[in-house]
Amino acid sequence: MAHSPYLRCNTAAILACDSLIEPAVIRRFSLMSFAFLLLAAPVLARPAPDSFADLSARLLPTVVNIATSQTLKAPPPQEMPQLPPGSPLEDLFKNFMGPKSNTPRHVTSLGSGFIIDPSGYIVTNNHVIDNSDQITITLNDGTSLPAKIIGRDTKTDLALLKVTPKKPLPATKFGDSDKARVGEWVIAIGDPFGLGSTVTAGIVSARNRDINAGPYDDFIQTDAPINRGNSGGPLFDMDGNVMGINSAIYSPSGGSVGIGFAIPSNLARDVVQQLRQFGVARRGWIGVRIQGINEELAEALSLSTTQGALVADVTSGGPAAKAGLAKGDLVTGFDGKPITDSRTLPRIVAATPIGKTTNIDVLRKGIKRSFKVYVAKLEEGPADRPGKSQSAPVPAKPAKPQSKLSQLGLSLGLLDGPARARFKLPASIQGVLVSDVTADSPAADKNFRPGDVIVEVQSQKVKSPDEVEAKVAADIKAGRKVELMLVNRGGDLTYIGLRLN
Repeated sequence: MAHSPYLRCNTAAILACDSLIEPAVIRRFSLMSFAFLLLAAPVLARPAPDSFADLSARLLPTVVNIATSQTLKAPPPQEMPQLPPGSPLEDLFKNFMGPKSNTPRHVTSLGSGFIIDPSGYIVTNNHVIDNSDQITITLNDGTSLPAKIIGRDTKTDLALLKVTPKKPLPATKFGDSDKARVGEWVIAIGDPFGLGSTVTAGIVSARNRDINAGPYDDFIQTDAPINRGNSGGPLFDMDGNVMGINSAIYSPSGGSVGIGFAIPSNLARDVVQQLRQFGVARRGWIGVRIQGINEELAEALSLSTTQGALVADVTSGGPAAKAGLAKGDLVTGFDGKPITDSRTLPRIVAATPIGKTTNIDVLRKGIKRSFKVYVAKLEEGPADRPGKSQSAPVPAKPAKPQSKLSQLGLSLGLLDGPARARFKLPASIQGVLVSDVTADSPAADKNFRPGDVIVEVQSQKVKSPDEVEAKVAADIKAGRKVELMLVNRGGDLTYIGLRLN
């Protein structure tokens, strides 16, 4: 996060009438004005409040400060360099590298949270309590209580804590974040920089923000000032309902610049319920790998729209495969909800009850189809973690350029033993190796890279560079404008539409 601008925020008008105007005219004018106001009233937004004082006084007791402590092991002692006896550098090295205490160090961090149940259940961000040895909750009245973790979810950055109070605590409740409108007033309450309970106000600046924090990004953006220490604190609407959980800020400087991000309450509510019941988040899974769709892919697949989620791969034996879905299908609806892009489908599937059988609507070669799909449980594990880093492949010696493909910037080679070893490709991956990509070429523009494996060209499997060359040449001769290629990259299948002209 040191080099990223995205930071976790853990730390009445009066009319004067002339006496010469007849009373009847005045009455007609008044009636017309009154009628106009009645017609205009429904389109007027809620006015800015005169004060946030009453609302803040009611909500402040529901927000808590969260302090965590962590024990860090002392680093191993460094060896002194060999110096000549009496060297003037000897004292210098003793001061900086001499014996130091091996006592473990204790570090603390601060964040915020809010009470959702009078019995002591508290919601916060996972990164606030991550790797902590001890968690202490401080209520608005100054009371401190030890807390234990009930459950946590790294993919949505949410955690549920529990304290045991001597009396019921003031609690708040989740609102409906789908009803949040851009421009509406909101207030954020938290503990920025450890100063204590702080109230800030602003508006909803945007919705459905994706900041690459996780696979289910759907943040509410706000200009209510949020800083370090606000993490886990609530974003309230003007009715006092929690619309979001403040989690990150965009800040090149480290301070608030008026761009903060909150996890929407509708996403948080479902996860928190599962954490309370199971201790972990339980998500739906249907067994497809999807990607976004652009104009080239839509043209190559004979689709009339670029809205939806394109199926790049189907897990063998998974629910989607059993339902009849296939590579190249464009998902446009799931469980009665529209799928507008590739980010929408994972969120909706994950939130669908496990064991439910529902409809999934697709476009297949321009024809609308609907299937019944069973929603299974997503098995969490290392393979499910987003953003898996991979070492950059060692560039291979380019194969001899092919006449037609060279115009596109692709150099291909056989997927033999040396090539597999060079690019660390297992025997299960079959196809044609991309050995080199010409800079500033159509292939480079579409993000082809050495080590990619072309599996299919226009839904036809290929096993050699000659087969790819022949297929591309034939399609160019037939007047095709976009070549659809299915590419295996690091074990993941992705469709790429490569424009031939």
